Amino acid sequence: MWHVGAPMGTYPHMIYHFNTFTSLYALIFAVDEINSDPDLLPNITLGYHIFDTCITVRRSAQGALWMLSGGQEITLNYHCYQEAPLAGIIGDCGSTRSILMAEMNNINFICLSTTLKQISYFATSPVLNNRDQFPSFFRTIPSDEFQMRGLAELVSYFDWTWVGLLANDDDYGQFGMQMVKQEVLISGGCFAFIENILTGLPNRNAPHLAQVIRESSAKVVLVISSDSDFVIVLEELIRQNATGTIWVGSEGWANSALLSDERFQQVLVGAVGFSIHGGQLPKFTKYLKSLHPFKDSHDAFVREFWEEAFLCKWLTQKNATEFSSLNVYTAVYAMAQALHNLHQCTPGTGPFLNGSCANISSLRPWQLLHYVKNVNFKTKDGGQVSFDATGNPPAVYDVVNWRASVGGKMDQIVVGSYDLNSANGKTLNVERDSIIWSNRDTQAPISKCSPSCLSGFRKVIVPGKPLCCYECARCPQGQISNITDAAECNPCSWDTWPNLQQDRCLPRPTEFLSYGDPLGYSLAAISIFSSLIPLIILAVFIHQKKTPIVRANNYSLSCLLLLSLFLCFLCSLGFIGYPQPEKCLLRQVAFGMVFALCISCVLAKTITVVIAFNATKPGSSLRKWTGIRVSYCLILLCALNQLTICGIWLIFFPPFYELDTDTKPGIIILNCNEGSPFAFWCMLGYLGLLASISFIVAFLARRLPDSFNEAKLITFSMLAFLSVWVSFIPAYLSARGMYTVAMEVFAILSSSWAVVGCIFVPKCYIVLFRPNMNSREHLMVKGRGTVLLLQRKGNHLTIK
Repeated sequence: MWHVGAPMGTYPHMIYHFNTFTSLYALIFAVDEINSDPDLLPNITLGYHIFDTCITVRRSAQGALWMLSGGQEITLNYHCYQEAPLAGIIGDCGSTRSILMAEMNNINFICLSTTLKQISYFATSPVLNNRDQFPSFFRTIPSDEFQMRGLAELVSYFDWTWVGLLANDDDYGQFGMQMVKQEVLISGGCFAFIENILTGLPNRNAPHLAQVIRESSAKVVLVISSDSDFVIVLEELIRQNATGTIWVGSEGWANSALLSDERFQQVLVGAVGFSIHGGQLPKFTKYLKSLHPFKDSHDAFVREFWEEAFLCKWLTQKNATEFSSLNVYTAVYAMAQALHNLHQCTPGTGPFLNGSCANISSLRPWQLLHYVKNVNFKTKDGGQVSFDATGNPPAVYDVVNWRASVGGKMDQIVVGSYDLNSANGKTLNVERDSIIWSNRDTQAPISKCSPSCLSGFRKVIVPGKPLCCYECARCPQGQISNITDAAECNPCSWDTWPNLQQDRCLPRPTEFLSYGDPLGYSLAAISIFSSLIPLIILAVFIHQKKTPIVRANNYSLSCLLLLSLFLCFLCSLGFIGYPQPEKCLLRQVAFGMVFALCISCVLAKTITVVIAFNATKPGSSLRKWTGIRVSYCLILLCALNQLTICGIWLIFFPPFYELDTDTKPGIIILNCNEGSPFAFWCMLGYLGLLASISFIVAFLARRLPDSFNEAKLITFSMLAFLSVWVSFIPAYLSARGMYTVAMEVFAILSSSWAVVGCIFVPKCYIVLFRPNMNSREHLMVKGRGTVLLLQRKGNHLTIK
């Protein structure tokens, strides 16, 4: 008969614990079922020794030494008694005690070259994954490494970023705390507090923990503990009336019958957590129902089980055997399956040297270890049982929700699963709408240190506080955020701009001085109307060219000046409308050339008047400079200088069409880039130079005889011209967008009108409305008894 040792944890001092009782009878049931199965271990009978560890480390060590010594007396490093061989150990249920037992088992292997196979049904510490330290340890419950990762994913799934953490100060709690802390922080969460449940104290430090939970702003607390330790904390919370917390539980208590009592409803209803994936053992349920305090009078716990199961739990719980009992049942079957495979080995095809097989009557522990590692079978409820390289089963958990039942107890309803081997690759699956939170609310509670930042805002970290405690700041100009709690804002593309809420990008409106805008069509109308004035004046001059006042004002230069003024008014139209590349290339050059022609004509007129009057002096050498060619040469020279400046500009720094997205936020300005600001200001400066020379010459000639003197009119016209363009400079530099272009158009029109108004309007007034003043007698100048008239003969101006 093979024996299976099974340390079973119960409360100290013979306190009854429902889950431990069912786990005990699960082992007994599994052994009886295997022994009655003719296909599994035929002609081999399994037996068992049960040792009560009383959930203490000392008792666990005693149990391990007792089994390693042969089952009667403890003798260190010796196996003294020859009874039925011990195949392995089922247990312990706690991680700390299992680690101790596994270490002692490994020491025994070093001393005696023998080690017992240990299969735990509830020890979840990741430390036990170390195959160098624990080569013969297996378990039918997944490692905490998987569970803690899943708990962190569950917290992240509900968008809880501000949580508290309670953990036992033992191996189970501390390793779990470190792993879940790391995973929560990686997923973007923070901890309001991290506290230990001090298992060495009778009150587990519960008063302090209750105070921390009450004072914390976290609405969710994750607890990594056993039910026997957490129950003391819950009782303290009830005494302090600390309710309203959503609990997230590890498998150590998330399906606890102890905590399902009615008195814990005000605290635990709405809790969620991970429990070991449940299965159905209908025969075991029937077996438990068959236990009777009179038939099984040898078992002191049957009476208490009978009272609790049938009066309190049996009718309100679906199946009290679905979790820890199933793990015990599976562990026993895994051991039996390994023995069965060893027993069925055919010599010559065995896994050992030269195909040999092990003898089940005298096998060595390392031989059974080979078969335990390769166990792979299905249980009677359809569950797959196997172990990976670290001795872990497939990691599958149920997500449970604590709800109040009709009978006053609490039920743990499965609302999802966590399966690392899920077929669709989605490890966490939760039926969110099926969860009922506290106060019967179906909406998941919010647990955040700071309110969510809405779209259009971003999170700003507050120095000295956790990352989850942030402030919300509006996105910078030109950027958006279209998600809640955005860490950074995203800039819009160059042709789009955020809306007022800054949660989406809209196409940027374009801006240019369009003919469709009121400002655009107003300036265009003024330009066209103004261009007609020089033509009308030109027509008057042509019609009145024989009259003295027209002859006295250099008729040919006046006609050329009027034509240039006509072009000056028209060139302003080149600045209005869509700025096409060709228009950009030529509009400033056209403006510079026609204005250079205009001011050159004014300068030629001024110099001609000065030369004409000074040539009347006896013996003056200026008479040879009174020819018309001088005026035209001067105009040509001045125009060629401007043409040179513009030519260099066009060749080396040609203006071009551009989309300006920087000047006005949110608007694309369609404009013409001048290519070289220096060339633009050189062109404009040259016009200023010509106007200044004309002004100075005309100002010096202002004392010539009044009736003939045109210099005063030129002086005022150039003064007005210069005033307009000097004022234009600061206005042009400060204007933005289409108003920059509008300022230049306004300056062109104003300066052109200054020339027209000051030079030609007085003459037209005399010609049209004061014909009596348009006579030779009126233009006589007293002084030396002569009358001076400028009269063109051929290519010369004659003086009379």
